[in-house]
Amino acid sequence: MVKIVSCRSLGMQPVYDLGVAQDHNFLIANGWVASNCFNKSHSTAYGYVTYQTAYLKANYPVEYMAALLTANSGDQDKVQKYIATALSMGIEVDPPDVNRSGVDFTPLENRILFGLSAVRNLGQGAIEAILTVREAEGAFVSLAQLCDLVDARVVNRRALEALIYSGALDAFDANRNQLVHDLDLIIDWAQSRAKDRSIGQGNLFDIMEVNETSQPTASYEAAPKAEPVADFPESEKLRLEKEILGFYISNHPLREIEKTAKLMAPINLADIEDQPEKISVSAIVLLTEVKPIITKKGDRMAILQMEDLSGKAEAVVFPRSFERIGSYLETDRRLMIWGKVDRRDDRVQMIIEDAEPIEEVKLVMVEIPAHEAANIQQQQRLKEILRQQAGEESNGKVSVIAKIKGQYQSQLVRLGAQFRVQDEQSTVLALSSSGFQAKSSILIDTNS
Repeated sequence: MVKIVSCRSLGMQPVYDLGVAQDHNFLIANGWVASNCFNKSHSTAYGYVTYQTAYLKANYPVEYMAALLTANSGDQDKVQKYIATALSMGIEVDPPDVNRSGVDFTPLENRILFGLSAVRNLGQGAIEAILTVREAEGAFVSLAQLCDLVDARVVNRRALEALIYSGALDAFDANRNQLVHDLDLIIDWAQSRAKDRSIGQGNLFDIMEVNETSQPTASYEAAPKAEPVADFPESEKLRLEKEILGFYISNHPLREIEKTAKLMAPINLADIEDQPEKISVSAIVLLTEVKPIITKKGDRMAILQMEDLSGKAEAVVFPRSFERIGSYLETDRRLMIWGKVDRRDDRVQMIIEDAEPIEEVKLVMVEIPAHEAANIQQQQRLKEILRQQAGEESNGKVSVIAKIKGQYQSQLVRLGAQFRVQDEQSTVLALSSSGFQAKSSILIDTNS
């Protein structure tokens, strides 16, 4: 049997178990220090590093976040989480740019520029070739010039497509679909020019275009172009962008409702591990993968991969819930979900009990003058009405938002989950009949 004795009882230097709230400064009887303990010098070093990190984040936030993104550029989940953190700090993250981006994430004035190393299908050799030509020749002015100056054996078609889909060539033409259609023609044109140069044969347009120093300059206006085509739809552009970068960067399907989402469903997927079990939570998410499952009994259920602006999470929809919401479970669908956090086998996931497309999410807005908000009797009347509208099983999905209206400004407050109601119209009628100013609303206006 291992006997534990106190450090202090032996007159030894205390050690500290950082993971335990109580005083666990102990040694094992044979003289060995118990595992997971830190002596004073170790604890001091950790504290010093923590102070340095906090200082850098507080005083050099852009540089700090750029370094953090670079250090974790190989972990897409962490990159997405840190980009969300940067945005919450007021730091914009720009898509990659062939004329401005370096290898790593670059700190600029109150913004961070995406690094080329985080672009899929763009190898280190291709990045070095692009940066070398850019340093020698200056900024690229067109796709034709890029293809003409870089070595096609290093920066091949796959790499050029990755640059287009990621937005790195938007400075040439914001119509990414047009660039894709132009690509094959320009690659053939550039290869033909390279072959001519290799055998010492000049191009007529190169010879005709002479600058003031009588040195021949390349004419890229003569490069072929495909017939004009419309750009990709926004959803397709974002899908291709995510395919190359691993996440959305120039935009996100949930960004248009970011502020509303924080009010209606304040839980971020990045923070799901911190949520208690068996407590009902709600979130607004984008489904990125839907895996249907047939149980041994023949019932249908599903395992989902979902994300929001902060990160990703896994969820399970069991058969009883699948019967109600199965028709909503499609890839790239934006949903408001209700459920509970589940921890099993060191994995954290959500058990989804209900869901609704964000275009159909409704809410009740009740306006309360600021001078009446603290009135206990008025609060009690409001609670009673909402409890009646919640139903006997308290399974309402419609959130209630209180608008506390002051003389000069108003404050929106989402009431707790226990005050969700079943029907917005009957709730508005009940509130209005009791003297409250109330109206029903929708989360997102599809006509705007």
